Amino acid sequence: MTLERTAVNPVTWSVELGFNQGELVSGQTRMLYVSGQTAMGADGRPQHDGDIAAQLALSVENLEAVLTAAGMSLADLVRLNVYTTDVDALFAHYGVLAGRLGAAGVAPTTTMLGVSRLAIPGQMVELEGTAVA
Repeated sequence: MTLERTAVNPVTWSVELGFNQGELVSGQTRMLYVSGQTAMGADGRPQHDGDIAAQLALSVENLEAVLTAAGMSLADLVRLNVYTTDVDALFAHYGVLAGRLGAAGVAPTTTMLGVSRLAIPGQMVELEGTAVA
């Protein structure tokens, strides 16, 4: 069965911001739940302390690495949760993420939450996703 994705947007303002209100997925054969990805280097050490733009870019790269290891890509994301310790600072650099998703031709359902801290001190952004293929 072929994977079919249908955007569900009873209102359209979210599309202009790069995400769908809902996404109906049918015919999927594989589903991947991706743990929160932060700006951690391959050695398991946090990177880019205090630089939310660089942390966001590395978090997207780490998310994409997990997808790639599963034979998927950003285009397969149907859900993305964004956690940040500074919503205003993240919005100033959100184009990093939106650009990568746009280039992949995807607008996954998205939730952004401001949190008091993340598990690793100094980390300011964490991306958690669900992908289907």
